[in-house]
Amino acid sequence: MTVPHYRTPDERFAALPGWAFAPRYVEQEGLRLHYVDEGAGKPVLLLHGEPTWGFLYRKMIPSLAAAHRVIAPDYFGFGRSDKPTEREWYSYDRHFETVERLVCEQLDLSSVTVVVQDWGGPIGLRLAVEHPERVERLVIMNTGVGARAPGEEWLRFQAFMRRVGTDIVAGQLVRISCATELSDDVVTGYDAPFPVPESRVGVVMFPELVATSGDHPSAAAMIDVRERPSRWEKPALVLFSDSDPIFSAAHAERMAALIPGAGPVETVAGAAHFLQEDRGEEIAERIVSWLAA
Repeated sequence: MTVPHYRTPDERFAALPGWAFAPRYVEQEGLRLHYVDEGAGKPVLLLHGEPTWGFLYRKMIPSLAAAHRVIAPDYFGFGRSDKPTEREWYSYDRHFETVERLVCEQLDLSSVTVVVQDWGGPIGLRLAVEHPERVERLVIMNTGVGARAPGEEWLRFQAFMRRVGTDIVAGQLVRISCATELSDDVVTGYDAPFPVPESRVGVVMFPELVATSGDHPSAAAMIDVRERPSRWEKPALVLFSDSDPIFSAAHAERMAALIPGAGPVETVAGAAHFLQEDRGEEIAERIVSWLAA
């Protein structure tokens, strides 16, 4: 049976600034999943968070694709991917399984560098620990994983999302979460996937999937993912911004301490939660240099 879903019209994605990448699609369970596939070489997988989509990485893709094959999927509910309209459809397991199927079955990627931020962390780190034979390196930016009591800033965000529901305006949320001023056409780019309330169910659901206690439905899997990187001996770059009220320098140090293969935490100056938006070109060059080394 077809999952009830919304498909954003293609014209919503025409002429977005910095977004000239050809759309590519695979089908999963009757739903269309979108991804960008640029460049050649060892693959670099870019995983976005909430409420963004592949557009978040537009400043990074050209530099990375000059030396690597860059894959940037949109989760179901985001970007150019189909958007299930039933809240119950969304879960941490389902988001992970979508990426797992794309990487391991449909694209059959190996020697992958996984780049994560925000919700990309729980999804991408799970891919690394469940499929270490496919993942060669990690780049970890402004994220966390596990089940623990949330901070006040995050609780305010969750309460805000519950209050506004599907009236949320994704572009404005990104705008207020950046250190730099976004132009109106960039804000429009973040809004492009979500023209009607039923297109925003996935955005509304992501905060509900965060494991804030041990009995949360996401908790067991997230705790497992948090514990297993202690055996990750391969290289990992932990790169956090200096002005994120949710993921602070202390979060960065804790993340690096989890992973034996991680070097010292590196900081991106002048960037907030969406550091790819604030300092995307700089981050891409730092990743390219790290991979070359």
